[in-house]
Amino acid sequence: MKWNRRRKILVVFLVIVVAVQGIGGLGDYYAQAVYPCVATVLTFLSGYVPFAIGDLFIALSIIGIVAFPFYAVRRKNKTVGYAIAGVGEYLLWVYVWFYLAWGLNYAQSDFYHRSHTPRYEANNDQLRHFAWRYADSLNATYSKTAIYDTLRVPSLVVAGYKRLAQQKMGVHAPFHVHTQAKTMLFTPLSSKVGVTGSMGPFFCEFTLNGDLRAHEYPSTFAHEYAHLLGITNEGEANFYAYQVCTSSADRTMRFCGYYAIFFHVLRSVDAVLGDEAAEDFLQYVRPEIRQMASADRNYWRSKYSTWLGNLQNAVYEFYLRTNRVDGGRKSYSQVVALILSWEQRQGQMQRR
Repeated sequence: MKWNRRRKILVVFLVIVVAVQGIGGLGDYYAQAVYPCVATVLTFLSGYVPFAIGDLFIALSIIGIVAFPFYAVRRKNKTVGYAIAGVGEYLLWVYVWFYLAWGLNYAQSDFYHRSHTPRYEANNDQLRHFAWRYADSLNATYSKTAIYDTLRVPSLVVAGYKRLAQQKMGVHAPFHVHTQAKTMLFTPLSSKVGVTGSMGPFFCEFTLNGDLRAHEYPSTFAHEYAHLLGITNEGEANFYAYQVCTSSADRTMRFCGYYAIFFHVLRSVDAVLGDEAAEDFLQYVRPEIRQMASADRNYWRSKYSTWLGNLQNAVYEFYLRTNRVDGGRKSYSQVVALILSWEQRQGQMQRR
């Protein structure tokens, strides 16, 4: 009887998940009305645990999925079919938990609809103007003597997201005044696949790679915090992190925000304006910043495993496509288009 009741509850949850994903408007209702309540509770509870519960849960789940069939068949004398059914049901519960706790945010409207921002297609001259103006800001906020105080980052990021929420930028205000980022339990493995941060959907916590360099910490924290607030698109998370950091009164925070999208801007210039323009842009950036970027690439490449990285990229691409993220992993670079669209909207409002 208990088995049947549990399965009926599972079916109900599955129907809810499918309905929210498939019926227009329900995704926005979940993101605006349901998720803040869920996240407030889960974040509060997981905040009492000093380590990443989600990382441990995933690791134990993998071990359990592999071990259970052997245990059921050899120790409990169950059939192979029983073991497979047990694993299948467990995976469905994990699937339901993932989507009800956070994953249904994928069904919400995109940034342009949430913030009532028209999608803006910049021409070559406008992109060039933005890129060089961006480089001016990047150069101006750099300091050879900068001290990157990671302990101040959480409060600065929370304050930044409060500002964005007040500006109606399509993102929630922070659910809690105080927040923390947990260090990934498997940092060496994460570095091997090039992951610097992640959102833990099962307990509404986010984790940062323990190998992060000090100047990468603020923007990565702000990026993952956007995911905690229900932002699923990677380009949008980059956009919000950029806005939070570059609007800060703290100069080092502003530099970290500009620096975080450096390669995205460079790739956009190269793709649209050509190799010569990209080289001109690169030379316009301070040599110290170019050296920093080169050192960062070498630093992460020294930790990277090609075959593990390729496997992770393929899995993550499939995951993003399955959740209808336009562009898959390429969505990270949508940050430039989002910034241009937002700045165009702000300019139009000021001219009224």
